[in-house]
Amino acid sequence: MSLAIERARERFRKGQRPIYCLIVNRDGGIVGEAGNTVARNRDPSAHAEVNAIRKACAALRTTNLRGCTLYTPMEPCPMCLSTILEAGIDRVVVGARHSSKAGRRDLGSYSMEALLRMTRRRLEIVSLKQAECVKLRLAWLKQLAKADNSRPTRRRA
Repeated sequence: MSLAIERARERFRKGQRPIYCLIVNRDGGIVGEAGNTVARNRDPSAHAEVNAIRKACAALRTTNLRGCTLYTPMEPCPMCLSTILEAGIDRVVVGARHSSKAGRRDLGSYSMEALLRMTRRRLEIVSLKQAECVKLRLAWLKQLAKADNSRPTRRRA
């Protein structure tokens, strides 16, 4: 998890979304890793979790990632969680939760556990370093707000 957070911090320092995912096999080897590339690729599905899963599947030449653990500093959204489940990943280690003070309000009362209950699916979820991840996300949101406030506003004709 520390490596995922450090890579997320590197992205933050570059002005990018501070989310970075690692997928690790049973032996502790990294089989896939990626950041969020939605804006760069103009692809709304290019979340860090999905990108890392794509890379892991390509590296292992399979769509079955059983025995793997995904590490992410921010709780996966419903799309990413569905992809995690379809890939067969056994465990997710997560930092900040959407329901925490991490500043994400667009998903309502969503949690991984709620989606798992709704779909009657199982997944081991471990929370680590939540305060550190919340702090990073809030710093990024503050950076975004500052950038938005510095842009000139357009007047309508």
